Amino acid sequence: MISFCRMACILVSILFSLELRAQLVSGPMLGPVELRTAKLWIEVKPGSRVTLQYWKQGEIKFFKTMDKRTNIEDWFSPLLFDLVGLDVHTTYEYRFAINQKAVMPPTKADGSFTTKELWQWRKPAPDFSFLTGSCSYVNEPAIDRPGKPYGGDSSIFESMAKEKAAFMLWLGDSWYTREVDYFDEWGLWNRASHDRAAPVLQKFLKSTSHFAMWDDHDYGPNDIGTNYILKETSRNVFKNYWLNTTYGMNNKGIYSMISYADVDIFMMDDRWWRSADAMKDSIDGKPNPDKIMWGKEQMDWLKNALLYSRAPFKIIATGSQVLNPVSPFDKLLNCPAEYNELMHFLKENNINGVLFLTGDRHHSEIIKADREGTYPLYDITASPLTAGTHAFSGPEKNNPYRIFGLDQKQNYAKFSFSGERNQRKLTVEFFGVAGDKLGEWKIGEKELTTPKK
Repeated sequence: MISFCRMACILVSILFSLELRAQLVSGPMLGPVELRTAKLWIEVKPGSRVTLQYWKQGEIKFFKTMDKRTNIEDWFSPLLFDLVGLDVHTTYEYRFAINQKAVMPPTKADGSFTTKELWQWRKPAPDFSFLTGSCSYVNEPAIDRPGKPYGGDSSIFESMAKEKAAFMLWLGDSWYTREVDYFDEWGLWNRASHDRAAPVLQKFLKSTSHFAMWDDHDYGPNDIGTNYILKETSRNVFKNYWLNTTYGMNNKGIYSMISYADVDIFMMDDRWWRSADAMKDSIDGKPNPDKIMWGKEQMDWLKNALLYSRAPFKIIATGSQVLNPVSPFDKLLNCPAEYNELMHFLKENNINGVLFLTGDRHHSEIIKADREGTYPLYDITASPLTAGTHAFSGPEKNNPYRIFGLDQKQNYAKFSFSGERNQRKLTVEFFGVAGDKLGEWKIGEKELTTPKK
């Protein structure tokens, strides 16, 4: 027979679980994990008290506690917890408690993470992988357009949660604002909260670290740029629902970067400064300097960051495609003044190791652009995660610049870096909803190096 004490413990555990679910909106989500710090995120109902307990794996008796309260008058209550003073290359476990009058010592963990290894000056850069993708649409039938739901099979996130990856990089359109969201602050907050709370996402959110950029749909209305009147609100919402290390500079934009092992990823903001798509690309046969995607402040930052970087792979990630000459949709090529400036800078300064990583297009592909006297550039597009797909058509049906293509399929990409120093290799794999492999492409760092004269 089960003892009275055991039955009481089981009952307390059940009641605690019910209380947690009643007040939990979404999460927990793991953010950047560095050598001695980590970020955790959770959203609860306004007016809740949240307690975080964390400890080294195997040392649950020596747990530490952080406590936060939310304002009952707030619309939404996402919370960020900064864990600092951690040990290098150490696994930690954590547990959240919500609205417990007396928080009991932890008996099990909600999740875990491992701080980075200090490899510099000690050993070769470690091999690692990260996941990436764009265009995640969560259906909401009451307000969505009539007809076939635009959001596809969301079980793709269950497959992604099983992957062994250092982090996930969301390439934009991570949620989709709609007509009921565009024109008021509450709508923008509600969209982020509603889509983040999708049950199928929750396991993936805590399975690895998450970084994010935005594109038009998680910034505001379709194709909008600098003229969006709620851009300040949109930036504030984005900062509250993601855990990037930084968000732009001087309170403008959300650009930032990720450095992991010997790879640098420059996360660009293609909306905050962006000109209207209808603005003329050229005037009197010359590139229009007023037609921009990134803006001078961000471009200057990118140039200096590329010059500073010693990474064999320098990935410039942005929401819109960069190199595709035959695309009828938005791309950096439609801003010829900026595009020419970047191409000239890369070549004149012999910036090696550059790749572009983009989303937006509802298909995945790799575009190759040859350059005279130096190595070719590649634009790797990963899309869509759950949003609608399409078939290659029109001028893109037989795109001569495409060296890999994947249409009419939901998918995510996995970037894996391996090999000895000066011989590092990148393998890009594309996977379908069930984790089935749909394609692969490889390149070595030597193939992204300016030939010696």
